[in-house]
Amino acid sequence: MSLLGTLIALVVSDGIITNYLISSRLGREGNPFLKTWVGGEGFLTLKILGVLLCALILWDISRRQPKLATISSAFFILIYSGIVIWNLSIVLIA
Repeated sequence: MSLLGTLIALVVSDGIITNYLISSRLGREGNPFLKTWVGGEGFLTLKILGVLLCALILWDISRRQPKLATISSAFFILIYSGIVIWNLSIVLIA
C-alpha cells in the first residue's frame, strides 16, 4: 500500500473510532475545529473529503518535489498512527 493509501486509511479509521468513542461517551474530541461536527452524520464525510483533498495535494507536490511529499506523508502517517493507537487504547480499556 502506498504512503497516501496508508494515510487515507488511518484518517478514516480515526474518524470511525472517534465517532464510536464520542457516541459511547468514552471520550471527547480534542480538535476545536471538529468539536461541532463529531458525533454527527457529516463528521465521517468531512474526514473522508478532507483526507482525499490532502492526499491530492500531497500527490501534486510529489510530481515536483517527491522527497518533500514522501517526508510530509510519512510525518502525517506517524501522527495519525499515534492518534489511532491512542483511540484504540481507550476502546480496549473501556
